[in-house]
Amino acid sequence: MSQLPGDELVPDANIVFDRMRELAAPPAEIWPWLVQLGKRRAGWYMPSRVERIIPASRRGAWHVDPRWQTLSVGERIPDYGGRHEELEVASIDPARALVYRAERRGTPFSWALILQPVSPVSTRVHLRFRGRLKSTGWRFQVLMRIGEVFDGLTGELLLRGLKQRIEAQR
Repeated sequence: MSQLPGDELVPDANIVFDRMRELAAPPAEIWPWLVQLGKRRAGWYMPSRVERIIPASRRGAWHVDPRWQTLSVGERIPDYGGRHEELEVASIDPARALVYRAERRGTPFSWALILQPVSPVSTRVHLRFRGRLKSTGWRFQVLMRIGEVFDGLTGELLLRGLKQRIEAQR
């Protein structure tokens, strides 16, 4: 796969997870939903069936909220990875790419949310996680598989929840 926004943040990544979904909306309609993501912002999106079992305070917004439509490079967004965990905005290319970076337990990573137009009314939403694990051998393999499952689950939930929100606003 070719170089994507954010790849330069962890150039020696030994784990890369890509999740994609095509949505029936142009990038400009999807972008506001991505900008407002985050703990103590609009939350993280999940499908409505999943959100029914989650406490109301942890459910994602079902509308675009003007309060959360601005982000700046260097801004820190609280994350659910731990009590004090945050994602730092690394780059913003409106209606194209939003890239975060962070480090958890000595593992640097980037998370890119990329919008790729497919047609005037359709966009591929590409979620890309890149990280550098220090572990090797069997430990690396175990951590890699756990990460793959976690990324697959959270990425799929986010993409399905985003799709429902886009469809609901139309």
